[in-house]
Amino acid sequence: VQLVESGGGLVQPGGSLRLSCATSGFTFSTYVMRWYRQAPGKERESVASISVGGRIKNYADSVKGRFTISRDNAKSTVYLQMNSLKPEDTAVYYCNALRVALGSDYWGQGTQVTVSS
Repeated sequence: VQLVESGGGLVQPGGSLRLSCATSGFTFSTYVMRWYRQAPGKERESVASISVGGRIKNYADSVKGRFTISRDNAKSTVYLQMNSLKPEDTAVYYCNALRVALGSDYWGQGTQVTVSS
């Protein structure tokens, strides 16, 4: 099982980034996918989630209206489009694959997002 995040980097406040999480080794289309983030000195928090079919999406209040989660089941990839970025969005962003029925819970290695002028 592999989950590989990419797309992080340094961006100015108000800018945009698109994170990708390419996966392999499991049946991607049957897993709920999530993005989490962890800022220095803080607990990991859920940012967004997307259902297996992609129709149901949930967001943390702090990112609603600015972030959009999407998935491409044909490519086994989940995305996080981040717009209007703020310094408080600075964190390591992780993707997660969850299938409760199987007790399967997979994580990527994370990608750093830094929002600073």
